[in-house]
Amino acid sequence: MSAAEAAERIARRELSPVDLVEALLARTTRLDPELRVWAHLDAEEARAAARRLADEAARGALRGPLHGVPIGVKDIFHVAGLPTRAGSRVYRSEPTEDATVVARLRRAGAIILGKTHTTEFAYADPAPTRNPWRPTHTPGGSSSGSAAGVAARMVPVALGTQTAGSVLRPASFCGVVGFKPTYGRLSRHGVLPLAWTLDHPGTLTRTVADAALLLSVMAGPDGRNDLCADVPVADYQAAVRDPRPPRVGLVGEVYPERLSTAARTCLGETARRLERAGATLVTLELPPILSAALDTHHLLMASEASAVHLEGIRAQPEVYGPRLRLLVEVGALIPAPAYLRAQRLRRLIRAAVLPLFEQADCLLVPAAPGAAPAGLDSTGDPSFNALWSLLGLPAIALPAGLDPEGLPLGVQLVAAPWREAEVLAAAAWCERVLPPMPAPPG
Repeated sequence: MSAAEAAERIARRELSPVDLVEALLARTTRLDPELRVWAHLDAEEARAAARRLADEAARGALRGPLHGVPIGVKDIFHVAGLPTRAGSRVYRSEPTEDATVVARLRRAGAIILGKTHTTEFAYADPAPTRNPWRPTHTPGGSSSGSAAGVAARMVPVALGTQTAGSVLRPASFCGVVGFKPTYGRLSRHGVLPLAWTLDHPGTLTRTVADAALLLSVMAGPDGRNDLCADVPVADYQAAVRDPRPPRVGLVGEVYPERLSTAARTCLGETARRLERAGATLVTLELPPILSAALDTHHLLMASEASAVHLEGIRAQPEVYGPRLRLLVEVGALIPAPAYLRAQRLRRLIRAAVLPLFEQADCLLVPAAPGAAPAGLDSTGDPSFNALWSLLGLPAIALPAGLDPEGLPLGVQLVAAPWREAEVLAAAAWCERVLPPMPAPPG
């Protein structure tokens, strides 16, 4: 059951929030000992909130469009009354105030089921979470618990963040919908940073309509985060109700040396399926300057992460993971002129890419190099998402099929800045054309 369906049934008094929470907690009790989705499961408070919201629903007093719907929250968002640990052995916070987006979800009637596991400080040292499709494979990261929890039906929707590929890649690996809006669309007040100019809050859901629903509740400035832009917010839910066939840009193979045969085949089959259903395919050419994008992204991320974490790592290096420690130590060696040149190059890359959207509503590209790789010592390659994180463009990952081993494959749609309504509409149309993704085993 999607979040939108649950909210509708609760509003019609066909479903009790109490019964919904109990069903999810029962499923969590059965599956989480193996999958390890939750860093902190707030079962008793979720039950108490469900009872309050059930009483309000019985009186017809609905708080908003998420009344009675449970959500998961990645453990770098502050949630009042719950600890924030950020996947770290050293960080400890006991917030008394919600992050802005969490507060907005609560006001809309959402129930916080708990905090989901993240990689350490949302970088690359893996979380304990397993992939529900195959527990010996990574779920991706850094929003590992959020993606796995939504895929495993422990929670309908969850919050994540993306600095490189931390929403869309785990969504692809776990067979769910991952969405990150334009940089600056959502407030990051109360969200721990990794790299300030790259961090994007986002969502993990099982439907595009749920992504639109969450964005409609969370979007817009709050006066507490200067990087959240005061740009008009569209009616995202209306955009996905009756979408038209989109103009889809095909840009050839992005990073072909990184793409698996299964992912390449899936992308081609997806394009043909969309065209047969009525989409207009437009062949486009990526600008040559894009070859500098990944190096530019990594330089900026390393430098900014060093500004956040260098002091702590110098004080207690042994309690930090090796990947984060290396990133921060490299970042400390980057001179200020190199950082400033990288920011200038970023603007040039963005200026070269934006004209593509004059000819297409969105670009169709892989969401990941392939299916979730075997092993739990890595979260996979974020290259196919990092480019769009660098440019701050809205992007959404859609399940598009299974590989020969029965693991999910995803595709990614990318749009122009502030065009969340357009990319969600295109995704909703594509979702109706693509084969439905089954639930994972269990």
